Amino acid sequence: MPLPLLCRPAVAVPEHVITQADTLALAARLHPDHPQLPLVLRLIKNTGVIKRHIVRPVDETLQHTGFTHRNRVFESEAKKRLPPVISDALAHAGLRAEDIDIIVLVSCTGFMMPSLTSWMINELGFRTDTVQLPVAQLGCAAGTAAINRASDYCVAHPGANALIVSCEFCSLCYQPDDHDVSSLLSNGLFGDAVAAAVVRGDGEGTGVRLHAQTSHVLPGTSAWIAYEVKDTGFHFRLDKGVPGTMQQMIPRLNAFIEKNGLRLPGLDFYVVHTGGPRVLDAMRTHGGVPDAGLADSRHTLSHHGNVASAAVFDVLRRTAESRPRDGAGGVIAGFGPGVTMELALGTWQTGTVPQVPLPAAAGGEA
Repeated sequence: MPLPLLCRPAVAVPEHVITQADTLALAARLHPDHPQLPLVLRLIKNTGVIKRHIVRPVDETLQHTGFTHRNRVFESEAKKRLPPVISDALAHAGLRAEDIDIIVLVSCTGFMMPSLTSWMINELGFRTDTVQLPVAQLGCAAGTAAINRASDYCVAHPGANALIVSCEFCSLCYQPDDHDVSSLLSNGLFGDAVAAAVVRGDGEGTGVRLHAQTSHVLPGTSAWIAYEVKDTGFHFRLDKGVPGTMQQMIPRLNAFIEKNGLRLPGLDFYVVHTGGPRVLDAMRTHGGVPDAGLADSRHTLSHHGNVASAAVFDVLRRTAESRPRDGAGGVIAGFGPGVTMELALGTWQTGTVPQVPLPAAAGGEA
């Protein structure tokens, strides 16, 4: 039975841009009397984020119009921005909407019920028996988790195809009256993006053949990366112990890689979620990953910020553009609330993208 193939993803960022210089100036202007302002400014500078993209102009983003209105913005922006990204991801896989058997949707920045998956099935040409799997509470780890759940489905249903969709509008979580340091730091770290990728159960095409996967929750850290849910919406919280969690995760990461007959420093590519510079620094200092192996992750971080579950897809897109050699081995890693680590191990395959079949002609003939 062929291994599932994660095809080249499609990613899009909004047109409105905020630079680090803009962010620092806004923080100083909006919070001049904050007792920890120098710390906040230093933390924002240390993120390495040069610019981010957001769904609304900066002036609108800074106005809290209420959770109800913000959620409406989430819905309208998602419905506007997802269709072209989904179309591109299907084209990369050589498939049509009706060829998809399950949609795995991940997002932690808005809420809808029924899920966007229902809207996609109704409006974007997916079959009415398409399985829906919306995932809302895994935060930044959800991108890799979605890859793993899509792979699970394709293994359990040979020949099936899964579509992964990530929709993250982190700017809609901006809280102007929240003076918590972690909230202020998030104002300089997170960005907005949408992404999509197909997992083909028949293993055809170009992308990552998915060989193995694992999950791990670090005990005693369940509240370290979290939302505090209030009437005003989602308030980001980050415990001061979070920077040290990566050092604790590396032995688990090493054990997973070695169990599959490989070594972390010896892999050919690394698709690492861009949670912040500390994540990438720990991969280098404690995991032995070479600087060059983290270049794609650092580029995503510096040009898009932390785009939550969409980050791994943007890093993978950059990796695909470098055209890894056939058989190159690599890891896809995501970290998020819990503190949770999701890992996938695979090899690069350069294959012919199957041609999208033409729709059947009238009378039933192809």
